[in-house]
Amino acid sequence: MELTRRDTLVAAAGTGVSVGGVALSIAHSEPGREVSGSASTAGAGKGVDEGLPAMFVAVARAIYPDRVEGIGELVRTYVAEQFGADGEKVEFRRTATRETARELDELAATRHDASVVDLDPETVSTLLREVGADVAEPDPSGTFAQRLRLYVVNELHYALYTSPTGGKLVGIENPIGHPGGARSYKRGPSA
Repeated sequence: MELTRRDTLVAAAGTGVSVGGVALSIAHSEPGREVSGSASTAGAGKGVDEGLPAMFVAVARAIYPDRVEGIGELVRTYVAEQFGADGEKVEFRRTATRETARELDELAATRHDASVVDLDPETVSTLLREVGADVAEPDPSGTFAQRLRLYVVNELHYALYTSPTGGKLVGIENPIGHPGGARSYKRGPSA
């Protein structure tokens, strides 16, 4: 199941963050060609570390279903939009996410002598389970596993499952804020 550019924009816009500039740059870019201001560079200079999107992509490849394609574009756009905006709340999340990502990278270096981005998805998945991120309750001031769950794992799940294509994977044909028309809501749950 391939994620489309529309999925990317819907996921990024799902939190109310403006994606007009990203939409424009994506609409005018050719497939396979990066342009200035594209999803991979959106938010640059606003506090999005170069390594943060790469780390999110590595974790997404470990936690997303195998049949999902186009993970890189979705995640890079989502991270750029979520952490590239201005504001005190965004700065707090950006700082907390950077710290959590740094801790995850240090753990990967300690256990596997490599950065998270250099590990294969199975190893990243194992690492996440070993620290308990798969079962931790999200808490911004909690343990490393709780913060990892909140700032990385939950953000990635939100990005995927609020997109139309990602939502179909779990039976959410029309994610919140994405109208599906009369046919969709009139159909019973067993359809």
